[in-house]
Amino acid sequence: MIKITLPDGSVKEFEKGTSPIVVAKSISEGLARNVISAKFNETTVETTTPLETDGSLVLYTWNDKEGKTAFWHSTSHIVAQAIEELYPGVKLTIGPAIENGFYYDVDLPNGSISEKDFPTIEKKAIEIARGKHDYKMRAVSKAEALEFYKNQGNEYKVELIENLEDGTITFCDHDTFTDLCRGGHIPNTGIVKAIKVLSVAGAYWRGNENNPQLTRIYGISFPKQKELTEYLALLEEAKKRDHRKLGKELELFTFSQRVGQGLPLWLPKGAALRERLEDFLKKAQKKAGYEMVVTPHIGQKELYVTSGHYEKYGEDSFQPIHTPKEGEEFLLKPMNCPHHCEIYNTKPYSYKELPKRFAEFGTVYRYEQSGELHGLTRVRGFTQDDAHIFCTPDQLDEEFKNVIDLSLYVLGSLGFDNFTAQVSVRDLETPEKYIGSVENWEKAEQAIINAAKEKGLDFVVEAGEAAFYGPKLDFMVKDALGRQWQLGTIQVDYNLPERFDLNYKGSDNELHRPVMIHRAPFGSMERFIALLLEHTGGNFPLWLTPEQAIILPVSEKHEKYAEKVLKSLENNEIRALIDSRNETVGKKIREAEMTKVPFMLIVGENDEADNTISVRKHGGEDLGAISIATFTDLVNKEINSTLKTF
Repeated sequence: MIKITLPDGSVKEFEKGTSPIVVAKSISEGLARNVISAKFNETTVETTTPLETDGSLVLYTWNDKEGKTAFWHSTSHIVAQAIEELYPGVKLTIGPAIENGFYYDVDLPNGSISEKDFPTIEKKAIEIARGKHDYKMRAVSKAEALEFYKNQGNEYKVELIENLEDGTITFCDHDTFTDLCRGGHIPNTGIVKAIKVLSVAGAYWRGNENNPQLTRIYGISFPKQKELTEYLALLEEAKKRDHRKLGKELELFTFSQRVGQGLPLWLPKGAALRERLEDFLKKAQKKAGYEMVVTPHIGQKELYVTSGHYEKYGEDSFQPIHTPKEGEEFLLKPMNCPHHCEIYNTKPYSYKELPKRFAEFGTVYRYEQSGELHGLTRVRGFTQDDAHIFCTPDQLDEEFKNVIDLSLYVLGSLGFDNFTAQVSVRDLETPEKYIGSVENWEKAEQAIINAAKEKGLDFVVEAGEAAFYGPKLDFMVKDALGRQWQLGTIQVDYNLPERFDLNYKGSDNELHRPVMIHRAPFGSMERFIALLLEHTGGNFPLWLTPEQAIILPVSEKHEKYAEKVLKSLENNEIRALIDSRNETVGKKIREAEMTKVPFMLIVGENDEADNTISVRKHGGEDLGAISIATFTDLVNKEINSTLKTF
């Protein structure tokens, strides 16, 4: 007999060789019908895998993240079989599950796949799924595996197998299809009821641009057709909210091939939007005791060698800048923190002068492959709302909690109310990924967990998600479409103060190391604005929107009154402009709706006579004719309802 420990802590005895699905049946028939994947002793297994030892078992359904991973990975096998049958001579490579769905990379020597082929692939895949074929894992020797794929002429699978150890290689079979696979499948193909091919793209083999380019087929699947229909409706809404589309329509930013990929150009309205976001945070930071600093866009290579950034990121970053002086190398700044450490080092500090809080809107540069660039969310040059707090160990808890308060203020003021916190710690099995002593890591991780508990945050702990120099607290925000994004991060760092030999004089007159907190509520200004655009659909909070009102004179003879209204609004710090083009009011209203101006102020003969404005809200609500003073009060009331004082 073996003892199986379940997630609730209960222990059940079963005969050796019992499978997870049998364990599920022992709990309830309903659970057994819904279980599609399992994890035994932290290893993903099939629901039919014989369990031979005592251990902990977790059962997953479609409603679990791990269940979806198994479901989508299994579907990638079905789609790969469909492609193999439809495109003779195709060479399959890899097909993992991703956050939403899956992809499969294939080499098509005898053709190509385009959008018109999607229905054919989907039809064939569903036909295969309806066969209710069991997924069966089997171990094979390295020699057998190599022979199988050499006979197919598939050099990609051969390369993968050559890097594997004999005794660790498994194949997955279903129907007439076989694939090299580690495992983690649903019981059979029949559970998959709906499959959609979403897109195709180019992808280099193993992500290396020196390797052959493959065709990447993206797809998604569901256990019910209704769920696919709902997902596709959500995708359509996401297309309408795409920040690249809205950024163009609202004239916020653009890109230029001459300037370079991944290097956004901010247009006047976008620059003003950024400035308002910066001013908003600067005002709160000033109250919280931060001091603004400015650092250059480049630094000597030695600076980033000292910080550890060069060792971790040097090969994937922009190449060094060489000066006329032999042997002198500079790098485009990939991080602001080394520069702030050098600012701290300019003078000696006493414990009485700490904490020191240095803040900067600092632009940094990181090389991303062209295929990974995406609008403002993945760029090569971006500005961080970076700050670094240097404090004594005794001050760490209070300072960390103060940063949590500031981050919550930022998220709340911009309508991101649905979030959880994630405490990112080390992966204990890969210590080589991190710098610094185990003792410092343990102290830093515990400090974050304690602060999160004391602030009453709903948080989860994720192993392996820490930065290389320290653990962190990330705010995982759900947007209006239910998608999750990481916004805002706070990190505790004992390592950079050590590497830069930072110190302060304590009350004992001895030198001590400060603790460093890295903090960026926005993260990247570019990425934050992209997510804000998609979350709001371009309908920004009134305090932030580029133009709060547009004045629409009915005819040319009302333009003088329109200018009087504009001056009055400007005196009350309301951002407005006049549309005096020779167009109908109806057309001006339609265009103002398109550019998402919150208020349209129509001024005609009666308005001029009564000293009023006829107000129409974005979306069509008519507020009628009101005085400028009443409108000013209305605007201020709406701003104050969202923009609280820090």
